[in-house]
Amino acid sequence: MKLQRNVLLAPKTTFKIGGKAQYFFAAKTKKDILSAFLYAKKLDIPFFVLGLGSNLLVSDKGFKGLVLKIENPKLSIKDRIAYAEAGVPFPRLVRETTKRGLAGLEWAGGLPGTVGGAVRGNAGAFGGETKDSVVYVDCVDQQGKVRKLSRKQCQFSYRSSIFKKRNWIVLGAAFNFKKGNTRQLQSVAQSHIKYRKDRNPLEFPNAGSIFKNCDLKEVPKKLHDFVKPAVKVDPFPVVPTAFLVASAGLKGLRVGSAEVSQKHPNFLINIGNAKAKDVKGLIQKVKHAIKKKFSIDLEEEVQYLE
Repeated sequence: MKLQRNVLLAPKTTFKIGGKAQYFFAAKTKKDILSAFLYAKKLDIPFFVLGLGSNLLVSDKGFKGLVLKIENPKLSIKDRIAYAEAGVPFPRLVRETTKRGLAGLEWAGGLPGTVGGAVRGNAGAFGGETKDSVVYVDCVDQQGKVRKLSRKQCQFSYRSSIFKKRNWIVLGAAFNFKKGNTRQLQSVAQSHIKYRKDRNPLEFPNAGSIFKNCDLKEVPKKLHDFVKPAVKVDPFPVVPTAFLVASAGLKGLRVGSAEVSQKHPNFLINIGNAKAKDVKGLIQKVKHAIKKKFSIDLEEEVQYLE
């Protein structure tokens, strides 16, 4: 297999931030993925699996190891079951299922990234979660063994899974759907796409939501009346972090060329040539301010590659 060396990662992320990967390989098939993983294991070097580069902050120093970009693109749909390889863009899976009148992922209209990334992070929005439609997931464990895990074995939780916790590689996943009305499903998906375009700062490079929303159970009781109007179900009662950041007066806060978005304050945006150190510094400022004002510890949703 031919590895590329010293490949700049910034253009391969939605944040447009980050240094070079020591080694880089784009895997087009499941066999490619397994070969690259075993090669990294043989050389005893760290590896990182990259999809479309959303929800990711790459260090300014880059990554000393192998970055494995997942580009296996096969998608098959039969009756009410879809099988998508990890490299399939999640918007494509949503589009292809809703147009067939298959209900289950219409909530994900406009959600960026790949199927592999959505499964790994149990991506969710508007009360829906990826896990709700998963039947099984094909993956590679840390020993290089190919496994097929049932939904229960995937240990899905809020924005997490066994794949994220143990750094296992998602190869592909099967999804189960219910029969629905094509026009209604497409309308829901389109309304969510429009919602994202209207409310998210997509005109600037960003990594999506930087922080997880706050479980209402973790919010001090003295604040419950204050946060009550903002509470939403996602998929359990949460206080949107954007509400807390806005309430703390942090919109527009900057470190270098990294800024808290005025449009959606749970987004940090790259307004020029931001560095990872700028973003990390801004994250710490926001966390400190929220802790001081509300006694709430924010938890990052964005992933660091260092």
